[in-house]
Amino acid sequence: MAQRVKLAVVGGRRGGAFGRALEALRERVELTAICDLDDEVLAMWRAHLPDISTFVSYEQMLDRSDCTAVLIATPPALHTKQAVQALETGRHVISEVFAAFTLDECWQLVETVEQTGLVYMMAENYCYGRPMMMVLNMAQQGMFGELTYAEGAYVHDARGMMLTADGEWTWRGRYPQTFNGNGYPTHSLGPVAQWLGVNRPGGDRLLTTATWMSQARSAPLYFRDRFGAEHPAASDDSWKMGDSATTIIQTEKGALIVLRFDAMSARPHNMVHYVLQGTQASYISGRRHHEREDHLLWIEGRSPGSSPRGDAEWESLWDYSDEYEHPYWRELGAVAEQAGHGGGDFFVLKDFLDAIETGIRPPIDVYDAVTWSSIVPLSAQSVARNGAPVEIPNFKRD
Repeated sequence: MAQRVKLAVVGGRRGGAFGRALEALRERVELTAICDLDDEVLAMWRAHLPDISTFVSYEQMLDRSDCTAVLIATPPALHTKQAVQALETGRHVISEVFAAFTLDECWQLVETVEQTGLVYMMAENYCYGRPMMMVLNMAQQGMFGELTYAEGAYVHDARGMMLTADGEWTWRGRYPQTFNGNGYPTHSLGPVAQWLGVNRPGGDRLLTTATWMSQARSAPLYFRDRFGAEHPAASDDSWKMGDSATTIIQTEKGALIVLRFDAMSARPHNMVHYVLQGTQASYISGRRHHEREDHLLWIEGRSPGSSPRGDAEWESLWDYSDEYEHPYWRELGAVAEQAGHGGGDFFVLKDFLDAIETGIRPPIDVYDAVTWSSIVPLSAQSVARNGAPVEIPNFKRD
């Protein structure tokens, strides 16, 4: 058996969500160290794994730990700096989303990965959901024809996650007070970009983007209702980020992508919302946690009815699972489903380990990570310019 990858985790609270995935992959990976600022989090890990090394200082962990890879699960503003530090000390990196907060950080991350030659992967687990991977398989086999339009949305009322139990701001609370744009785009964009073959030979490239924001109303309302009008966050002026962002992206091949991000509005968590339109087929995702909705598919010449005639009828995506189930889910779906985030946590770790062990390119490499993450700073630029389009850099320089 090949030697196990020795993994350290920085950000023990979110990192703890990978526990089941790490257990499922225990023959390939050994968790050796945890770093977190919260002593209670570290104590939780020691209670579960008495021999694990724990650190409050990330620099000390990199200096003293024998890890060969680092999983970064800290707030997004720290991701680039910590990834670069790990890479420069010879560690492979898998980072939670998103990868970078500024364009300078995007380029710094690319250059560091290129210089070190180490594995870097972004852990965008939404790419690995069963329906997303099945649609990917169908798109790669040409079932949709030419791809012309796609949507992705992440709508999650996160207002209850903005304060700790002690009343301290979390990153989810601080972030919208200082930033105005699409602040969390990769859950929406990741699967869509893969469907369109972005950054792949013969695929597509993201060219320009524009973003518009609604007014900021739901966050101050929440704090007024909960803490009273005198609370510093109860004023509309306390919040820079609006309730809802709409981002439009034009691709090199002329496809259009529409993204929505909303972490403020009062509504059930819309875990997934995706649309894919091609010249021969169309897909619409169902809303998670709503049992009456299914993932829907229509394929010209196979599904009932005719689109031009007006009697076309949707079918369940799962009617085609025998034929188009993605090989990952066909082979490992039962294991992945038990490991968290709809199978995503298992598959991202699996692909990361595969890349380390074999030297193959990870499915979400540094160029994907920074391309998708660049929507964060670019959206802020566009909003500041009243929705004017801005160019998306070609981080691969090809």
